[in-house]
Amino acid sequence: MRTQNSHILCSLIIAAALLGFAREVRADVLHIRVDDEITPASAEVIASAIKRAEYENATALIITLSTPGGLDTSMRDIVSAIDSTSVPVVIYVAPRGARAASAGFIIMMAADVAAMAPGTVTGAAHPVMADGRDLGKTMSEKVVNDVSAYVRSHAEKHGRDQAAAESAVRESRSFTEQEALEKHVIEIVARDLPDLVAQLEGRPISRMDGSKLALHVDGQTLREITPTLRQRLLMALADPRIAFVLFAIGALCVYFEFQHPGAVLPGVAGTLAVVLALYGFHMLPINVTGVVLILVAIALFVLEAKVGSFGILGIGGIVAAVIGSLILIDVPVPELRLPPELVLAVVVPFGVMFTLMLRLAIKARRAKVLTGIAGMIGLIGKAQTAISPDGTVFVHGELWKARSKKTIPRGEAVRVLSVEGLTLEVETLGNDSPRETSAIQ
Repeated sequence: MRTQNSHILCSLIIAAALLGFAREVRADVLHIRVDDEITPASAEVIASAIKRAEYENATALIITLSTPGGLDTSMRDIVSAIDSTSVPVVIYVAPRGARAASAGFIIMMAADVAAMAPGTVTGAAHPVMADGRDLGKTMSEKVVNDVSAYVRSHAEKHGRDQAAAESAVRESRSFTEQEALEKHVIEIVARDLPDLVAQLEGRPISRMDGSKLALHVDGQTLREITPTLRQRLLMALADPRIAFVLFAIGALCVYFEFQHPGAVLPGVAGTLAVVLALYGFHMLPINVTGVVLILVAIALFVLEAKVGSFGILGIGGIVAAVIGSLILIDVPVPELRLPPELVLAVVVPFGVMFTLMLRLAIKARRAKVLTGIAGMIGLIGKAQTAISPDGTVFVHGELWKARSKKTIPRGEAVRVLSVEGLTLEVETLGNDSPRETSAIQ
């Protein structure tokens, strides 16, 4: 029995060793596509792909990149991940018509091999402010010098032309694929992925740590990396347009639930939408002034519903909400800012609907209760007997016991002041005109 167990244990150890050896010797080329702005979500996708390439001992990781740029912090996270990995990273700007601008250009400079497809462009990496303007004379030199040194250091380590790479930062210069190749900003112009892999075979590369090696990818499998569902969700939420629409719809649903307790579905859906929207905004730099203007807009909508300023406060709220939404996302890339047409399409209906719903709620709260015991207050009736201090009255088609502090003769019109059990506290109308003559019988 012991001998049999020993054989089984040895077999398991050998199998585990063979599996580990198989993983070590497997050296495929991995590929991932990033067609999006550079945000914390895209940085996580690329970092995850690099970790997977390291775990699978891949020969190289190809990142097909198409981006207008993005956040500086996310760009530096990606560059740091590329610099520190043991797997050679190839940045391939594709397909035709794609670009690697601004932060995308700097990421490409960090790659071990930079490649572009025909009909693509790169460059235009000059730092700008969040609203798209130049940094200004005071801060410009310091920031530009920092980014220029960052680009030069990577260009030097990977054997690229430092002056040409720096011109994309200092002069906002852009390059076509042929210009980039001639200026030694990139190493390869490839029609497609198979052409790129073919040109990578035997190519010597210089790593960021100063080491040199030659790529051998001939005959290896090109395997696609697909972002996980969570990563795709993060990339969608990092789109400010999606987050903005989710927030507006969610806010209306939550407000509807508050006004109609028990509906459940609007409350659940609205809360989920608002939470997802806030998470999306959390991944983006937010302008505090924009948030304040949106809060001011909500206050103006509430005042419009309560005061009734013939739309003046409501229009002011819409204007404040539009301006606040336009400056809400504090980024330099136009693609990451909220487009004016979307803001108008969301804010105007939201403002109108929110004001109308709030006005109806206030009107319903102020309306006189017409049903139940509370609905009896203020009704007009007729004394069926003399009330001194007790008697009987006819109110709302029914006979009620009544009580009054003053004597009321039979047949006198009375008004209900309060209800205590089945007894009404009443008073005489005197010369007052009845408010509900239909109640007097």
